[in-house]
Amino acid sequence: MIDIHCHILPGIDDGAKSVEDSLSMARAAAKEGIHKIIATPHLNNQYDNRKELIIAKVRELNQALQDARIDVSILPGQEPRIYGEILEDIEKDEIQTLNDSQYIFIEFPSNHVPRYTEKLLFDLQVKGMTPIIVHPERNSELIERPEVLYSLVEKGALTQVTASSLGGYFGKKIKNFSIQLVEANLTHFIASDAHNIINRSFKMEEAFNLIESKFGNDYVYLFQENAELLIARKNVMKEIPVPIKKKKKFLIF
Repeated sequence: MIDIHCHILPGIDDGAKSVEDSLSMARAAAKEGIHKIIATPHLNNQYDNRKELIIAKVRELNQALQDARIDVSILPGQEPRIYGEILEDIEKDEIQTLNDSQYIFIEFPSNHVPRYTEKLLFDLQVKGMTPIIVHPERNSELIERPEVLYSLVEKGALTQVTASSLGGYFGKKIKNFSIQLVEANLTHFIASDAHNIINRSFKMEEAFNLIESKFGNDYVYLFQENAELLIARKNVMKEIPVPIKKKKKFLIF
């Protein structure tokens, strides 16, 4: 199994604090059957993790994993918070795509979708890149206005839902919305977004068990195959998205 979103690099963001933490996370991943992990440190106002640093840290961690005889390999990635100058930073070679592929993570603020999002995602696609919106199920505007996400996906963006969201670890509302996203073909990847082994662990096995029980093994295959296709820099599989219908609220007098 491949995990395309993980904060396993030590000491550079709010994920693993030390190499020992990274090794503990890798052991936990291996127990769930994960043997390849894309390290995706934050790039935002708080953490300034650029491509050169990420590549160096990935090399160091792979050596530590080899020395510890842990059967997990780390691939380079990044989780940039959406910002207007990202195209210029791509030109400067400061943005790390997922395993040097055409796929690039885009993170939204937790409470809204910036007005320039549609144009920026379009401009990325014009440059031959495929934006992947991370954890849309945890964005409060998208929960209230799922048609916004539908429009972005219809125009070519992909999305990645967090395994812990499907498991209910972020609450019932986010779990239900995550299930709706799978149901409406509005997500293309399941990943851990793991930060540690205490309260933000992998939960991938649990998420895929839930998907299999609710949607069948074909969906498990789709998500796992898409992770394989991504790291191979190939086109992923996409089903036709459908809008999520908002349930009407009835007032009782």
